[in-house]
Order: sequence, then structure tokens, then C-alpha cells
Amino acid sequence: MIAMMVACASDEIELLGITTVAGNQTGEKTFLNAQKVLTLIQEYDIPLARGADKPLLRDLEVAPFIHGDSGLDGIELPEPDVRYHSESAVDFMINELKRSKEKVILVPTGPLTNIALLLLKEPGIVSKIERIVLIGGAAHDSNITPGAEFNIYVDPEAAHIVFSSGLPITQIGLDVTNKSLFTYNDIEDINRMGGKVSKFVGPLMKFFADMNKNAFGIEGAPVHDALAMAAAINPNVVKTRTLNVVIEKNGEYTRGQTVVDLYGVSGRDANVDFALEVDVDLLRQMMMDTIKKLDSKCN
Repeated sequence: MIAMMVACASDEIELLGITTVAGNQTGEKTFLNAQKVLTLIQEYDIPLARGADKPLLRDLEVAPFIHGDSGLDGIELPEPDVRYHSESAVDFMINELKRSKEKVILVPTGPLTNIALLLLKEPGIVSKIERIVLIGGAAHDSNITPGAEFNIYVDPEAAHIVFSSGLPITQIGLDVTNKSLFTYNDIEDINRMGGKVSKFVGPLMKFFADMNKNAFGIEGAPVHDALAMAAAINPNVVKTRTLNVVIEKNGEYTRGQTVVDLYGVSGRDANVDFALEVDVDLLRQMMMDTIKKLDSKCN
């Protein structure tokens, strides 16, 4: 939700569209939530397309213990009043990429199923992609198993296809997103704004902060997805190193682990710009500016 808001509010990018994917909740619910968020922020003309409802080869696993049964528990969003494309997310992306005169940045914030399907269906389309900036994986942190982050764990085969594609990739993992917190004080600041958008964002972030505190002992709401969007807009929000990253697909205890060669011991070629540091103050300012801008627009 916050990543979508950042993208829609930015004057520095041309947002070609939004696609959804099954991940934290089912495909039906994530697609409905995207429609509701666009309705809330009064963005009625941004193309929206529904993506994959399950991983490439596995059954879907969702995360109601973190995001609730709706996928956006903690608030009652308005009923959707936006148009959406009847074509699939993959076909929508293919058409937009072919149509674009400039190379396009993709910012997947869930399992990489849609992106893998795009590369499988239209391999030559890589020439139209400038970079993939994704949220997923980690070098040290994890949140679904001792070795894996949720997005990569849900569809490791898709992640393997994307990480092996040869495309420029910026990986924003839990090592930095867990430091990118809306603190409880930040959330109170949002509540005090009192606008049509902030009055939804504040309670949502409070719900998410409480769930993270109970589950992981994190004192605040990590803005995982929004950090990827922010980094796509302003790369200075993270510091990266070019490293080799491979995906563990079948490990008994390590399915979905992103194996990050921090010390160059594998001898494999570097394939990822891996985020190691985050400018939390810059990120927080981008988030607050986004909410204020949308409040002003929607009042």
C-alpha cells in the first residue's frame, strides 16, 4: 500500500502501471486491495492488471499471521471504484514494454512469479528492461524460516529465473528493510495529520507495527515494499555492493534462501547490486512527504 502511494505521488517517474500477485494473501485479495488503495488515493486512471494466483510449481503459502485475513487488516478501505485491465499482468507488462520508447524499471514487491513468467513467455523483452528493483531475500535476516525471507520462499523457482536472467538487479532485502522503521512516534505523527489518506495509513501502520513486535520483536513497522519503490526513484536511499546471489530452491532447511557471497569465496560472477545500508532519515522523509501530498490532493 505504501509502495503504491510513493509511486503514485512521485513527480520523478512515469508510472506505467501496477500489477498484483498472490503472496502475503491470495491473488483475489491482493488484487482487490490494490483496487481499494487506488480508490482511496483517487488514482482512477493508472492501469492495473491481475497477475499470478499461485507460484510456478508449488502451492501458495500466505501470511495472515502478519497481514491479517484481508491482507490489509487494521483498516476498512473504501469499496473499489477503479478500472482495471482484463489482460493478465504478464501480457500487460509485455505490451507496455514493447510500447515504451525508453527502458523500463520493474519494482516487484512480492513473489517473483509474474516477472519469471514474463521472461519465460517473451525472452527478448529483456532488452526493454533497464533494471529490476526488488524486495526479497537477505544475507543475514529471515522471517519465514531460519534461512529464508517470505517473498523468495513462496516461489524460489521464479526467483531463480529472475536472478539468473542477466538483467541488472537491485536487491532490497530484510537486512535493510528491517532497519527502515516507522516508529510508534512516526505513526502518531501520521495520525495527527488528520487527512483523508493519513487517517487510513496511521492505523494500518499501527496494526503492522504491533504484529511485527509480537512476531519478531521489532519496535515499529518496517516499510519493506516502500523501500524498494523509494530506491527505484532515488538510488541514494540505499548503499549497495555488487555481489553474487543465488537462490536455494530445494534445501531441506534452506528453501528460498538467497545465498549472498559477501566475501567472494564462490568465484561466481557478481549478478546483483545488493543493499547493505539504508538512509532511514531520507526514506522517512520520502514517506512523510508522500502521505502529506496525498492528504492535500484528496481533501
